[in-house]
Amino acid sequence: MRTLPYLVYDVFTSAPLAGNQLGVVPDASGLSGAEMQAIARELNLAETIFFLPPENKDHSAKVRIFMPLGELPFAGHPTIGGAIAFAGIKQLPAGAKVILEEGIGPVHCTVWADEMGGRSSFAAARLPSEIGFHASDADIAAAVGLSTDVIGFGDHHVLMVSGGVPYVTVPVKTLDALGAAKVNADAWLKLDVRREGKFAAPYLYCPVGEMHYQVRMFAPWDGIPEDPATGSAAVAFAATLNRFQCRSDGDHLFEIVQGMEMGRRSEIGLSFTVDRGDLAGVTISGEAVKFAEGTLFLPG
Repeated sequence: MRTLPYLVYDVFTSAPLAGNQLGVVPDASGLSGAEMQAIARELNLAETIFFLPPENKDHSAKVRIFMPLGELPFAGHPTIGGAIAFAGIKQLPAGAKVILEEGIGPVHCTVWADEMGGRSSFAAARLPSEIGFHASDADIAAAVGLSTDVIGFGDHHVLMVSGGVPYVTVPVKTLDALGAAKVNADAWLKLDVRREGKFAAPYLYCPVGEMHYQVRMFAPWDGIPEDPATGSAAVAFAATLNRFQCRSDGDHLFEIVQGMEMGRRSEIGLSFTVDRGDLAGVTISGEAVKFAEGTLFLPG
């Protein structure tokens, strides 16, 4: 029998029992990809991050990120929580730079952490952009359990975007409508939503202030009926906000709240820089707190 330590962090929150749960395996050097997938399925958290020695000696670690039903090239809450866990384990100083080798490429993080949690930010390794997509508001509305008349507000309309993981951003007029949404997986997958080897999940958003949005994300086909916090979607969302709201040059800062309908409030900081109307940089920030630690007992 082999044993491995593991941790559980709540991410995009400073308080346990909120935010998005993350499994962390600090030393996965003896595991195969199939074993990592099996562990992620057994833990049954939104994602589990596995740490391996870096391929580039100037980087901090190589990581692999698994959902219960598949691997991701990049994900936001594992990046935030993983960087905080890494810095806490290594006892890195405040403001330390942590570079994680993810499937999308090296992700540069800045971390303030101790052994129980902290705060981190990361610069998107790939700037988000729009992807060609054609579906009627009626079809979108039906697939997310809403009426057509609550889809869209102002200049905002449905858009497919990706910063490494594709999403369909769906503007919803009211918080009541946002709270009533319920994805029909079969109807959604019949739309033209497969891109970059994945089904683009619906990311519903509603304004609660000029620079403040409440959002929901559903991906039952990936084993995630609803996600309480989705950092990769927040990266992609920058392309939507740049298209409809922030084309002026300079820095733009947004607060995203997610997980309210699940009783797991998550707070995600999204900032991006616009240069000559186009995105020039995207940063995601958030907190995480350690909730549990234990030992995995594996065969072999």
